[in-house]
Amino acid sequence: MKPIKFLAIAVILIAMISAISAFAGYHSNPVKVSKPIANGKGFALLELFTSEGCSSCPPADELLARIQKETTDKPVYILAYHVDYWNRLGWKDVFSNHDFTNRQIAYNRFLNVSIYTPQVVINGKAECVGSDESALRDAIAQGLASAPAANVTLQAQQQGDKLAVNYKLTGTSASNQLLIAVVQKQAISKIGAGENSGRTLTHAQIVRELHTVALTSDHGTTTVKLPQGFNTQAWEIVGFIQSTSTGEVLTATRVEVVKGENS
Repeated sequence: MKPIKFLAIAVILIAMISAISAFAGYHSNPVKVSKPIANGKGFALLELFTSEGCSSCPPADELLARIQKETTDKPVYILAYHVDYWNRLGWKDVFSNHDFTNRQIAYNRFLNVSIYTPQVVINGKAECVGSDESALRDAIAQGLASAPAANVTLQAQQQGDKLAVNYKLTGTSASNQLLIAVVQKQAISKIGAGENSGRTLTHAQIVRELHTVALTSDHGTTTVKLPQGFNTQAWEIVGFIQSTSTGEVLTATRVEVVKGENS
């Protein structure tokens, strides 16, 4: 009977070793691998609605900042709007603007979705939770794979505290509008109250000014007021055409700012 007992014990030991090895091998692999963002003929405009007073927002801010770094050579444009409805809960977000809250409400009507943070709207046609990396990357891929319905060309010159923007458009109509976003690329805030009290938050692609142009012609010039502290190295300009009836973004672009003589 002894040989049978020894055989049984050996089988049990081998099974245990195999199970432990499999478990260790499983956990040695990365839990999640980010999919690379492919090239395409289209574009992706990601509009993040966020707030310093929202404890769920920092992961979304970090994800969008990471995507921004990955896509510097692609037509992927990120705009972070800081809404103001979190301000009543103990911390006033210095970047918040009620106009951005109204913009989120407009998307609520266009898309028939709830209002929450962090929320990302993609090309004015779809939305997802701002920290959902898989959904965001899929949406970007879809945007890049679809040809834009219009085209916009911008030229921008800084003239003191204003920006003179020349625009040329194709494939658009009077039912659309041109929006020009003045974007601060990054900032750091120390939070003294609210859900993120005690934290130091890093922000990216903060919209500081959103200028709207009614389209009565396929070309023209508009003047945008520049926020205090604007400079051509740490800020950028993103322009896009949007349907006023559906909210769909038809095309988007980024433009370098040239300094005028008085700047």
